[in-house]
Amino acid sequence: MRMRRRLRPVVDRLDDRCLPSGLTPAQVMQAYGLSGLTFTAPSGATVAADGSGTTIALIEAYHDPTLAADVQAFDQTYNLPAPSLNVVDLAGSTSDPTWSLEESLDVEWAHAIAPGANIVVVEAPSQNMASIRSAINTARNMPTVDVISMSLGFPESTYHGSLNLTTPPGHTGITFVAASGDNGLASGSSWPAVSPNVLAVGGTTLYLDAAGNYASEVSWAGSGGGLSKYVAEPRYQRSISSAGRRITPDVSFLGDPNTGVAVYQTDPSSGLGSWQIVGGTSLGTPAWAAIIAIADEGRILQGKGTLDGPSQTLPTLYSLPSSDFHQIASYRAGKPAMMGLGSPVGGPLIAGLVGSDIEVPLTVSSARTAAFRAQRVRFRRAFLEAPRHRHLAQPHHLAARVAIHAVPTIRTALESGRHAADRAANPRFPFADLLDALPWNHRSAKNRGSQALSNV
Repeated sequence: MRMRRRLRPVVDRLDDRCLPSGLTPAQVMQAYGLSGLTFTAPSGATVAADGSGTTIALIEAYHDPTLAADVQAFDQTYNLPAPSLNVVDLAGSTSDPTWSLEESLDVEWAHAIAPGANIVVVEAPSQNMASIRSAINTARNMPTVDVISMSLGFPESTYHGSLNLTTPPGHTGITFVAASGDNGLASGSSWPAVSPNVLAVGGTTLYLDAAGNYASEVSWAGSGGGLSKYVAEPRYQRSISSAGRRITPDVSFLGDPNTGVAVYQTDPSSGLGSWQIVGGTSLGTPAWAAIIAIADEGRILQGKGTLDGPSQTLPTLYSLPSSDFHQIASYRAGKPAMMGLGSPVGGPLIAGLVGSDIEVPLTVSSARTAAFRAQRVRFRRAFLEAPRHRHLAQPHHLAARVAIHAVPTIRTALESGRHAADRAANPRFPFADLLDALPWNHRSAKNRGSQALSNV
């Protein structure tokens, strides 16, 4: 399955003596009200709200051999402190120019928004699904990681589940953040943004006034998202939607490359360093990860745990007043903007996340929605199309009906004993089609999406 790229660079190849163009960290921080924020430590001292004491993990593909030097050039230009940067290289020496630019963007702008946060880069050996999942799993099992940023995505031609998109048992809370896509609403939702466990970020066109303050914002034509084909509506979205299916994005941030930001990168194939103007939902993803890291810093200072995405971060964001977000107008007159809750109003938004005591287990709508009915139709069709094996299908059919109506975990029933033997003996039986036909968020009693069946 081909992965969608989340990067929209406007490339202007310059030598490394030239000055950058595009919006600067100071301009973006000022526009979104993130400049000069502070917390009060238990001692009564005032400390910078910059993500100190937290760790952001960035999921990338391939190796960027000049990342540290590029980040140093970026920091020196904008008078930023050197980051605590750790690279987990799972790719060896394999590099890719586009992913190198993505990696520079992610690290430089996560660091620009939360300069006190530690940054871990996990470089997958390739951009295929298995490699990305493995990199995510590596990141979430690092004991210090608090936020995971994923500026990548795969088409929602089928739902890829929420495996590895949860906080591991015994780990402090982790918020997963992902890009909603750069191919417009017509391209639909993408994974991992569509997972109900993930904070999905869309892109906007940002306008500043002459003093550099926030002026207005409209949806960016390239920003992806929309109604999921497979994922039922999470409870936290019921206040804004009755569609019965997951909607992405949840929040938004500057994304239009025509109002993009400066990124410094060295092309691994040529060795030439350059400043580029970059946009896309790839920008908003590490930026929102940095915002969550700042909120986590404040919670740590108050003796609270770091935020868990589906049970704390997402329900809290949807409970905050609309004044904590910039409301985004649509670039299309008379059409919805599809920008989720909006872009951040820094101070109030972070205060709301820090002060929240919300902890809501993830649940989905129990209504017989259009998506739910469509899955049942797919199940019946798959069952009817296997007449030669219907005697074998009957136990699976019964188990599936029980799963739909009673919502138990059905992995054991379908994989153990003679059912597993039946499956192995009859590879032509559309077992996977039957499982795919089940509504994903009704497969587990704990409402954890496709985790119960992720290996089937």
